[in-house]
Amino acid sequence: AMLNALTFAPMVISGVVLGVALLSLYDALNFPRGFFGLVIAHTLFSLPYVVVVVSSRLAGFDRSIEEAAMDLGAPPFKVFTAITLPIIMPAVASGWLLAFTLSLDDLVIASFVAGPGSTTLPMVVYSSVRMGVSPQINALASLIVLFVSLAVIVAGLAMSRRGAGR
Repeated sequence: AMLNALTFAPMVISGVVLGVALLSLYDALNFPRGFFGLVIAHTLFSLPYVVVVVSSRLAGFDRSIEEAAMDLGAPPFKVFTAITLPIIMPAVASGWLLAFTLSLDDLVIASFVAGPGSTTLPMVVYSSVRMGVSPQINALASLIVLFVSLAVIVAGLAMSRRGAGR
């Protein structure tokens, strides 16, 4: 219960509170603010969402498949890479996409933990938009929409091929 509470706490805590808490922790530990601080903050922020997605996939996972592979002599690492990982890979990919999207969208926590020399894309966009929308921001938005559209089309084609192959 305590592990679940600690894992899911960043989901229910406000971004401002989490940003201030991380900033206070970094200052107390004399941890340099910058790239690694941003990586740790975004990992902490995104981890609960990935845990929810992957654990929901593991809840319906049939462990007898792993047991059968181990009974046939497969070592634990081989069982994980050949059986478990392919079964949960869609959930891992979904969790990664969700974490990437949340990280790309996060401005509040990044503004607290980013050092003076580091910046993120949302911070650049926000600082540019405050002065007026420039053509560069429009181009960036167009590229993001194009990238997401292509990703959705590729995923749709992959899913339709997988469905047709069954």
